[in-house]
Amino acid sequence: MAEQLTGLADDRALLGRTSTAERVSDILRSRIADGYFPPGTRLSEDSIGGALGVSRNTLREAFRLLTHERLLIHELNRGVFVRVLAVEDVEDIYRTRALVECAVVRGLGEPPYALENLAAAVEEGQGAVRDGDWKRLGTANIHFHGELVALAGSARTDELMRSVFAELRLAFHVVDDPRRLHEPYLARNQQILRALERGNRAEAEELLAVYLADSLERVVDVYRRRVGEDETLR
Repeated sequence: MAEQLTGLADDRALLGRTSTAERVSDILRSRIADGYFPPGTRLSEDSIGGALGVSRNTLREAFRLLTHERLLIHELNRGVFVRVLAVEDVEDIYRTRALVECAVVRGLGEPPYALENLAAAVEEGQGAVRDGDWKRLGTANIHFHGELVALAGSARTDELMRSVFAELRLAFHVVDDPRRLHEPYLARNQQILRALERGNRAEAEELLAVYLADSLERVVDVYRRRVGEDETLR
């Protein structure tokens, strides 16, 4: 046992670096989700490392983590870029959403359900509409679906869908009319919430399935045209 413990002690420095890299990746993930680094942006190691005060190795490890999450892409001899999704990526994201989100609602069990956070996400969206902040409405919409998934009480499912929603935000940032993209779905969020408040999970699942199918069609249509028109994203 002493030999094994000595080996673990030698790994302490690795743990410290990994922990720092994870914190850096959290920061960059949030910035990417907020559109601070739009899709197609080249991430400068020198600039970002200097701004955050971290080493090149730590930053590269953070880049590696985000590349694994499909938020970044490394291009040989060019550097690291915020990923531009293909239309097929967007379609796959929605397939995953439909599989997971509908299964969560279907498996909720008997009411009543703990819907406080879901209701708060609806209120967040209503506040964004009052302020005319359409990007914040998109964020509130993601929060609603994140809280919907959280009803399953599964840390693994939450982690999976955090990654899926982060990728989805990449598509949203390419769209140049966030109001048109997000506003119609606030009322649908409310409908799903009301169905769950009544304890009618079958109705909520049906509303959600139609919601996701309609959203997929709208997002893919807009996204295909937007990416096709914008040379800077290719």
